[in-house]
Amino acid sequence: MKSLQPSAEFAAVVGSAPLPRSEAVSKVWDYIKKHRLQNPQNKREIMADNKLKAVFGGRNKVTMSEMNKYLAQHLR
Repeated sequence: MKSLQPSAEFAAVVGSAPLPRSEAVSKVWDYIKKHRLQNPQNKREIMADNKLKAVFGGRNKVTMSEMNKYLAQHLR
């Protein structure tokens, strides 16, 4: 798997070392679960804290399917 460099905003969540896309997504889910950012009424929604808001283009919440679109923009 090809390692990708996370942007500065994304590095605040997953770290600054290059990593494969699958590992980056896994680390985001670990972060979401650790900080309890999944909407309890609708498990498909992720409620963004300040770090994730920077990754999600300033949005307060995104769905699981939208999340991957935003993450792709922060991996080069």
